[in-house]
Amino acid sequence: MHAATSLSMVSLLSFGYLSMEWTKPNKVEEHNQNDSSITFEPKQPPHIIFILTDDQGFNDIGYHNPDIRTPTLDKLASEGVKLENYYVQPICTPSRSQLITGRYQIHTGLQHSIIRPRQPNCLPLDMTTFPQRLQEAGYATHMVGKWHLGFYRKECLPTRRGFHSYFGSLTGSVDYYTYGSCDGPGLCGYDLHEGETVAWGRGGKFSTHLYTQRVRKILSTHNPSCQPLFMFLSLQAVHTPLQSPKAYIYPYRGMGNVARRKYAALVSIVDEAVHNVTYALRKYGYYRNSVLIFSTDNGAQPFTGGSNWPLRGRKGTYWEGGVRGVGFVHSPLLRNKRRVSKALMHITDWYPTLVGLAGGNVSLTEGLDGYNVWPTISEGKESPRLEILHNIDPLHRRTGLPPSGSGQEAQHLWDTTVQAAIRVGDWKLLTGDPGHGDWVPPQVLANFPGSWWTLERNTGGTGKSVWLFNITVDPYERSDLALQRPDVVKQLLARLAYYNRTAVPVRFPTDDPRANPDRNGGAWVPWVGGDEDEQKWNGVYKKGRNKRKKKCKLGKLRSFFKKLNTRIMSNRI
Repeated sequence: MHAATSLSMVSLLSFGYLSMEWTKPNKVEEHNQNDSSITFEPKQPPHIIFILTDDQGFNDIGYHNPDIRTPTLDKLASEGVKLENYYVQPICTPSRSQLITGRYQIHTGLQHSIIRPRQPNCLPLDMTTFPQRLQEAGYATHMVGKWHLGFYRKECLPTRRGFHSYFGSLTGSVDYYTYGSCDGPGLCGYDLHEGETVAWGRGGKFSTHLYTQRVRKILSTHNPSCQPLFMFLSLQAVHTPLQSPKAYIYPYRGMGNVARRKYAALVSIVDEAVHNVTYALRKYGYYRNSVLIFSTDNGAQPFTGGSNWPLRGRKGTYWEGGVRGVGFVHSPLLRNKRRVSKALMHITDWYPTLVGLAGGNVSLTEGLDGYNVWPTISEGKESPRLEILHNIDPLHRRTGLPPSGSGQEAQHLWDTTVQAAIRVGDWKLLTGDPGHGDWVPPQVLANFPGSWWTLERNTGGTGKSVWLFNITVDPYERSDLALQRPDVVKQLLARLAYYNRTAVPVRFPTDDPRANPDRNGGAWVPWVGGDEDEQKWNGVYKKGRNKRKKKCKLGKLRSFFKKLNTRIMSNRI
């Protein structure tokens, strides 16, 4: 505690900008710097393969936890650069939107929750995505897997947002075999698409296997010497439902907890998929001029088998367990391989990094929140990133508490009932309701979460609305320093206020009954025509409107999502 509270601070400058003395330089822990492996110099822009998993926790990969069998991922990471200070968003849509736009949620209007299947909402159409920039740079761009960035108009579809081809599911969660997706009781439809049409008749094959097969087909038919390729493999795994094939569950039969056993099997299937993709990269002539990025989209949900241990919190929260992501880069083009990077990085950084790597013009895109971190990854240079705005969600407020800060003066800087989180240098500040804040040990016992779980439960802080941690010293968020360091609290609240002045209005429209699959041939498809007025759908969810009706509707949805173990935004499971 003494070490954490004695770190030096300097003041925020005008509008909350930080002077360089406040944050220590981002440091890189390097291993085997004398590695003799060859670094290949590309003759053309590199082929880029981005593999994104769904709900994979910090403790759900072999090099963090030997109980999880991921030999391919472990080998690729050990030969590349492990990103051990890398951040994503706590849920699906926010991470994917920030990846593809390079912007924080407050700058896209998607700062609240996810895009649900019936919402007339999608990634802002006036923003140029990084796949579109890659197309401008001469790339062939392909996406396989989960989209979850809206589809109410055809203009929202992946093929209109930068991908020459698309094969996958548009909603947030589907059955691994039937590709059925539900948005409430009786509101279910088929969700597997080829380009802009429904891919009927493809059910029965496990989605990870089906998607891997499609990636290999694309790699086998494309000529790598003629045109650079961008492949975005956005896997459904390891999201619920836990439908692992039995053959993959058997190696984990020693795990007493059934959910953990099935979840671990899904991770092993991901490892096998990555093995098959990298084999195809070598077989078809891509590998020597390729960059492979592996990332999760958010933390795991412990109650459906995942694990973020020893980090605090889970999916849907702004604790480290929800936002610190598993990630690594593997490439023969890396100048400094076989090391662990402690440099601060965020999922928004991939936009300028990959566009720059492709030889594209990043300056054509104004308003990016990401940084080009390729020199940091490849050469071990300091990260240009010194802070991360995790989010500001004005629709999510902590009820029953008056706005408060650390000291009377801080109350005028920021409404601390608003859910928000920010990381600046070593410091992390959370306000409002950060979400479920327990430390959940690995679920290896059959009776999890039995009475022993209370040993690691967070029983304090129920009346709080401000938390402060030195993440470098205390990555597990066990020592709240808000009372000891009111000066730091004040400056980070000012920084939140600065970011909030740049925010665009939240876009979270109410459900449109026309989206019901029963009205659209039994599938989830775009339902709003191109000639309809866009202003009609620029809605913001109002919690105070039709309170009685909303309560009934949300009550039914809560019951449904609890049954499916997909209540990703609940803080009171």
